Amino acid sequence: MAEEWTVRRVLDWTTAHLKQHGSETPRLDAEILLAHARACRRIELYTRFDEPLTDAQRALMRDLAKRRAKSEPVAYLVGHREFFSLDLRVTPDVLIPRPDTETLVVELIDAARALESPRILDLGTGSGCIAIVAAVNLPSAHVTATDLSDAALAIARENAETHAVSDRIRFLQGDLFAPLVDGEQFDVIASNAPYIAESERETLQNDVRRYEPHAALFAGPTGTEILFRIIDGAASRLAPGGALILEISPEQASTVRTRIESTRAYQDLRVVKDAAGLLRVVRARRVNSVG
Repeated sequence: MAEEWTVRRVLDWTTAHLKQHGSETPRLDAEILLAHARACRRIELYTRFDEPLTDAQRALMRDLAKRRAKSEPVAYLVGHREFFSLDLRVTPDVLIPRPDTETLVVELIDAARALESPRILDLGTGSGCIAIVAAVNLPSAHVTATDLSDAALAIARENAETHAVSDRIRFLQGDLFAPLVDGEQFDVIASNAPYIAESERETLQNDVRRYEPHAALFAGPTGTEILFRIIDGAASRLAPGGALILEISPEQASTVRTRIESTRAYQDLRVVKDAAGLLRVVRARRVNSVG
């Protein structure tokens, strides 16, 4: 008799197959895909190692493994990604939330937690991950999130509803500050805006370059174009003493710092390292005197 395709056998085969096709995390990928195909939690795979897959599960798993071997991101294949302990729906219309961005969220929560009713603006919200985590962890906050993409905003609204914070997040379609009311100000402005230079396109991993939305990745020739627009625009949109918090590429730390200092609109500037020890987030405070 032919050997049965049990959970263990499928995991081992898929891991080897994905490793051969360049996955950096083949075992993790295999576990996530198989848990999805079996509609169970990953931990349940290990308590059911010897169970055979049904024909439908095998067919689905074959398709998922084939697509992953062609570099399609796991998060898009299964339709969700965990971020700051929240499960968020993701599609190719939005950037996949990354652990790097959790550093930004920690800084955001720190900047807003002492305020009675903080007004928070998330620019380029994408999946809504920053805005939603802010609303969940700061129950008194009023959050506004903007994005140029209607498709991205649809995903963000769905995620907000899933986590029961849709009544405290205002989603607006438009380019950065454009959809805001004239004169409206905020206590915290945060953004994981595009910061990759066009010249770096070919250096990106296949799953990023081929599948994630380019509008959420590339900023222009230098990679700092959108960051600079936010730095300049936030000066009038922050309340005195308000915090500007931006995710950056480590190589941009010096350039972004110089731009912030040149505006003379900010003080207490610092650059924060992520979990990998890389310079990842710039945080500065709007000067108290608005003049």
